[in-house]
Amino acid sequence: MAIRIVQLGSPRETDEGLRVGTVRRPPRGVPKSEYASRDFYDVWLPNLSPSPELMKEGRSAQDDRSWALFAKKFRAEISKPEAVRVLELLAALSHQTQLAVGCYCENEKRCHRSILRELLEEHGADLI
Repeated sequence: MAIRIVQLGSPRETDEGLRVGTVRRPPRGVPKSEYASRDFYDVWLPNLSPSPELMKEGRSAQDDRSWALFAKKFRAEISKPEAVRVLELLAALSHQTQLAVGCYCENEKRCHRSILRELLEEHGADLI
């Protein structure tokens, strides 16, 4: 059992389990009834995504220094008790069930999900 970090909208892996969307907004032009069937997500947790203002900053990060600043700010945002409890829940669930956590970004290295991967690991999650 473990958590897989994925790009939302990509084809699901065999035995991937429940797919969790950690994005601020639902997919554009997709009816809510089709989010899961079109491989976006089964459950939406926008509180594990950057604030809209910080999201803009992350998208514009062109170098390692600006990305590191984004990462530091995102870690500060996600250190709030509500988000920490969700990270702890996902980490605990990873020991008993298959999960996938994701975002729309193509490049995980420049996506908040790379930071979520680190945070989940820090909270003791089993990761693929």
